[in-house]
Amino acid sequence: MPNVRLSDVARYAGVSTKTVSNVVNGYVHVRDSTRTRVQQAIDELGYRPNLRGRNLATGRTGMIALAFPDLRIPYFAELAHVLSRAAAERGYRLLLEESGGAPDVERALLSAQEAGVVDGVLMQPAWLSSTEIAQHRRGVPVVLLGESAAPLGVDHVRIDNIAAAVQVVEHLAALGRRRIAYLCAEWSTPSETSRQRLIGYQQGLESCGIPVDRGLIVSGEVANAQAAAEALGAALDDGMAPDAVFCRDDLAALGALRALADRGLRVPQDVAVTGWDDSTLASAVRPGLTCVRADEAELARRALDLLIERIEGFDGLGRHEIVAHSLVVRESAPQPTA
Repeated sequence: MPNVRLSDVARYAGVSTKTVSNVVNGYVHVRDSTRTRVQQAIDELGYRPNLRGRNLATGRTGMIALAFPDLRIPYFAELAHVLSRAAAERGYRLLLEESGGAPDVERALLSAQEAGVVDGVLMQPAWLSSTEIAQHRRGVPVVLLGESAAPLGVDHVRIDNIAAAVQVVEHLAALGRRRIAYLCAEWSTPSETSRQRLIGYQQGLESCGIPVDRGLIVSGEVANAQAAAEALGAALDDGMAPDAVFCRDDLAALGALRALADRGLRVPQDVAVTGWDDSTLASAVRPGLTCVRADEAELARRALDLLIERIEGFDGLGRHEIVAHSLVVRESAPQPTA
């Protein structure tokens, strides 16, 4: 249907033109049933909002910057996909940025340099402290993702990494595993993500009555399967004998599978293995990886809703929200037998 207008969508969906406008512009206070009906009408009629006209009228660009430290990490790429689709449903497009974990790039994203280019910023900082984020945040609304520290004035959406890590250890302990290694730890300048997962690993051991053995904590480069394989392989060759390996991320888990297979160790019979993120790789390998999985759809929905509220003028204290996670159990660390 050519030249579909807002009024055409409203008539087709049986709602007011204002309701259609609210859905197109991502207004959060619309009932889910109404939003679904309007979105179905938009899809069936092929309506496309006149972004140029909207931008001229509102002074907005219709663009949101999304910044991750490293887009080679499967979790970031997959979350970017979910966020892009969710943003489109709200009438926005994403401008994808890779910070490389560089503080100067992260500071620029938080500063007025982005004003006039994007309406808001979603980002997961790698190294900026809460104080730096507060100092450099000006010009555009910001919502932080992940485990980075967030000042009171900034919205923040994440999962509870410590609780998830405790859950992983408790699952492995329920399998009868007592020598649970951790791969890959960052000792010198750990990211907040690594710090929280290691804390959760240690708390999980303590809650299961298992002593923390630093000889079972293997340092290594994060999000690098080859480096993880080499780090774990060297530890195994030096005599470390775990019966389970808790991996910081899915790529580390892939490296662990390689190192164990190279030494004739069976997964999970000899050594159970867990990953983190539940990327598409986790179910593609054999044995399939038991992983922590964030509710990516809920994370995307909440982050975008908070950001759009900021774009539309909300100026209250930061909302710090935790979304659900789950432990997806597969062959690498199966369910305990009764």
